[in-house]
Amino acid sequence: MKDWIAVTKIRLEASSRCQLRCPSCPTTSGAIQPAIGSGVLKFSDFKALLDGNPGLREIELSNYGEIFLNPELIPILEYAWLRKVQIWAANGVNLNHVQPEVLEAVVKYGVRQLRVSLDGASQATYAIYRVRGNFERVIENVRTINAFKAQYGTSYPELLWQFIVFGHNEHELSQARALAAELNMKFKPKLTWDDDFAPLKHPEQVRQELGLSEVTRSEYQAQHGQDYAQRTCHQLWDSPQINYDGRVLGCCRNFWGDFGANALSEGLDAAINSPRMQVARAMLLGRHPAQDHIPCTTCEIYETMKANHRWLVRPTRLQQFQARLSQTYARLRQVFTRPKTIA
Repeated sequence: MKDWIAVTKIRLEASSRCQLRCPSCPTTSGAIQPAIGSGVLKFSDFKALLDGNPGLREIELSNYGEIFLNPELIPILEYAWLRKVQIWAANGVNLNHVQPEVLEAVVKYGVRQLRVSLDGASQATYAIYRVRGNFERVIENVRTINAFKAQYGTSYPELLWQFIVFGHNEHELSQARALAAELNMKFKPKLTWDDDFAPLKHPEQVRQELGLSEVTRSEYQAQHGQDYAQRTCHQLWDSPQINYDGRVLGCCRNFWGDFGANALSEGLDAAINSPRMQVARAMLLGRHPAQDHIPCTTCEIYETMKANHRWLVRPTRLQQFQARLSQTYARLRQVFTRPKTIA
């Protein structure tokens, strides 16, 4: 087929369950239930997926739930290590409830990155959005990971401190940045999805603190004529989202409906190149009219693209080749930085 793609990276939900109740999250509201449901990735399914797709090199495990609520996470990480498949949790973890042996496995089996959601520098501030969360427990778990990194002599996982900026936490930006540095974490501020929840009180001060020209997503859209998260749409080509039960969701943003294919029962290549996925990719490029049965039509990112006639632009073949070459060099470097033993 003309739009047939092969991928070396996928996004695979390890757990769609979460113990926190963040106000703007569709997991909290239950909005994810019809399309995603509440469940965890089974080790047997993970193993079968890797065994059937030897070309896979990277898997992102985090999305709408908390990966550490998956009771089979340790064997999943171990098998990925054995198959030389890199594991990422770059979409986000809350790191509230996790046993030390699981944290050790994260280090022992070479997880590449953990993006820790920490929207504050104190319990009082953090818990306003991360409802039910325990700030000190998260910090202690970060320290435990750092101790295991020292024990195994590795720099992985890379730790990121993700700070969604709200009106109630903007005063703690500097404090959080300093604590992140102390914990050897990269500080990553992020603009909120929901401009109506706890809007910024001092946007000019936040603008100066972050060094950004836009401090809300509405400002970004007005300035650039596209959605702040439009890059998410590239996932339909580069790293398609698969649900814990194998259903194809396309991208990490989609919780409205699946694409009618299953990577576990039909095979990964066939599932990510289903007719609906091909139509969706054509829609995002502006080459196909919107169709109601495609989940993208429900997404505000696509609606903005359609309204502004500013469609997704994919890299050229030369740019794709250069990116693959860069990734190959990066993988070679990573081979030499992996922990030498898992004993």
